[in-house]
Amino acid sequence: MTIMKRLIYILSIVLAAVSCADIRHVNPYEEGMHVLTVVSDLNITSAEVRVEDMNTGSRYVSQTGADGTATFTLPNGLYRVTLSGRDGSDVFNASADKVVISGWDHTLALTLSISKAGSIVIKELYCGGCKKLPQEGDYQADQYIILHNNDYQVQYLDGICFGTLSPYNSTGANPWISEDGLLPEFIPLIQAVWQFPGDGDDFPLQPGEDAVLCLRGAIDHAAQFPLSVNLNRPDYFVCYNSTYFDNTKFHPAPGNLISQDRYLDVVIKTGKANAYTMSLSSPAVVIFRAEGITIQDYVLIPENVTPVPGNAVDNVVKVPYEWVLDAMEVFDGRSASNQKRLAASADAGYVSLSDTFLGHTLMRRVDEEATALAGYEILADTNNSLNDFYETEKQSLYE
Repeated sequence: MTIMKRLIYILSIVLAAVSCADIRHVNPYEEGMHVLTVVSDLNITSAEVRVEDMNTGSRYVSQTGADGTATFTLPNGLYRVTLSGRDGSDVFNASADKVVISGWDHTLALTLSISKAGSIVIKELYCGGCKKLPQEGDYQADQYIILHNNDYQVQYLDGICFGTLSPYNSTGANPWISEDGLLPEFIPLIQAVWQFPGDGDDFPLQPGEDAVLCLRGAIDHAAQFPLSVNLNRPDYFVCYNSTYFDNTKFHPAPGNLISQDRYLDVVIKTGKANAYTMSLSSPAVVIFRAEGITIQDYVLIPENVTPVPGNAVDNVVKVPYEWVLDAMEVFDGRSASNQKRLAASADAGYVSLSDTFLGHTLMRRVDEEATALAGYEILADTNNSLNDFYETEKQSLYE
């Protein structure tokens, strides 16, 4: 190699190094590690703190110490932080999205929401559908939810309401978030509010007992599509009202084993769809019971039903957080653009669904220690779906 060629070669290496340095310099998340200190306003100890990189999905877990703080050494990035703790029946939760770590150490102060562990909780949510094998295509008319009595006393399903939040998907634009990033002080339920029938003691749920609610067809789906489930079972409930939702593809007449007294009532329909709509990939759902007023009277008050901002078709019912029995939020596992719809008092976290049409379901974890002491199944309940739920490869009702 001639001297001139050597000089050109060395100069190319130097320029490449300078170029790389310049690229790193303009990156808002430049290389480096910094300490994030998480502290809550109540300074509770032994609370679990989870930190997730919103871009890469990397997760870090710690607990608050005697001083009520938890510390993490993190690379520069954009993070979601959740804190969950429990003292008896009191549940403490807080969360923060889009926490930027860059350039220096940070302290994040969280304000805790205090709520009670639920008596009736969501045990399973199957929303994503399955394949039509051996036929071609995807199937989605078999969504269901299972409720569970997590208490030591008999609970009653009578009068409990169910709904799904606006926006339908966690990746959609959320018109309810304020300019400073705050969620509303109410839960915006879209499309319809459903209510379990009964006069107060018609539908008891024993400690550790489950109740299946079919959100679409209460039929034997597996008879035609073997990867689906049989929802034509005695004692199952169903969201069925042919007056409001007359699309028979998604709401066929319930099977012969479904008792008509187990059809849920439509309290109010607030949208125009002919089939009850719930996200396949990322719904947020809630069960609640109206307090101090019937839900029928509540929805007649004009200010309790309001249009979706920027949407001339759909309204929502503004449900108070104080009425919530249980709630869960699902994120789309294929996306890094998920946004929270539920406040920390209802669900401080989320559970991810990896994909749709796989027959996968979202299950609540069993509290093994509490179950052994009680003698019946007790489920984890921290009001944080990040801790409480996980994805499984088969529906629990699959046979």
